[in-house]
Amino acid sequence: MLSVMPKRPGEDLDLLFGALADPTRRGIIERLVVGEATVTELAAPFSISLPAISRHLKVLERASLITRSKRGRCRSARLSPTSLASAATWLSRYERLWAESFDRLDEHLAQLTSEQPTTLTETETQDRDRER
Repeated sequence: MLSVMPKRPGEDLDLLFGALADPTRRGIIERLVVGEATVTELAAPFSISLPAISRHLKVLERASLITRSKRGRCRSARLSPTSLASAATWLSRYERLWAESFDRLDEHLAQLTSEQPTTLTETETQDRDRER
């Protein structure tokens, strides 16, 4: 009997952010923004083997960032932006929280600077002492 475990919440995001954590995979995504490309075209800017590029593509495909197809002997990949949209939605939930935190930090720093007495620098102190 085949048992299928339900996905745990956030698993898609884990796969997505895990896939985007690698600079080679981010480079592949950046290239696919331009349009569909073959595995050979995707491998060109990187000094790694075609099998290594294929492994990166599998990670991106598992994260639903790309779709792959085969026409004859040619394998190609294209961007699937829906996963990026779900990441953007998740991040936007926290954007307001971050903005509010930074606003509070700005207010706190402004308050600290306005409360601090101005002190003379060492050079200014020496100049003042010489004038006496």
